[in-house]
Amino acid sequence: MEDCSVDWSVWQGEMPATLMFIVRDGEVLLIEKLRGIGMGKINGPGGKIDPGETPLECVIRECQEELHITPIKPVKMGELWFAMSDIPDIHCHVFTATEFEGTPTATEEAVPIWTKIEDIPWDKMWEDDAHWLPQMLEGQKFLGRFLFEGERMQWRDVQLEDAGVSGWLIS
Repeated sequence: MEDCSVDWSVWQGEMPATLMFIVRDGEVLLIEKLRGIGMGKINGPGGKIDPGETPLECVIRECQEELHITPIKPVKMGELWFAMSDIPDIHCHVFTATEFEGTPTATEEAVPIWTKIEDIPWDKMWEDDAHWLPQMLEGQKFLGRFLFEGERMQWRDVQLEDAGVSGWLIS
């Protein structure tokens, strides 16, 4: 893995975004993304934050639009900072929930996939997911910084809350 050429002390994500991972009974609700950034990949529901919208409002709206569900009491677990080569840099707020209203339903944007946590299809996901998602699913808050060239991860740094990461999580 090469050295990071990004000065994270001044980095600003051009595209604010969210992700949601609903977990219950040893399973996590994932989606197959049907369009937009990450089309064809497996991920959690989420998307771009609209102007004037908070990350929490966005993640609820995106779950409603993509899967026709409303997460109940979402908890912010971390942030992902992506320095990208071919799309705008992304600052992503990541949430979990254990309850929701509605029935996960396929839409033009996403197909819902309930997956046993031990069977998460890492090979169909973004490379960075394997470096923070398992810890998050165990309840750890985090900050992940990643450098991508196309869809290939070139550099990574993941800090867990118990290693001194705090404060920046609640925004």
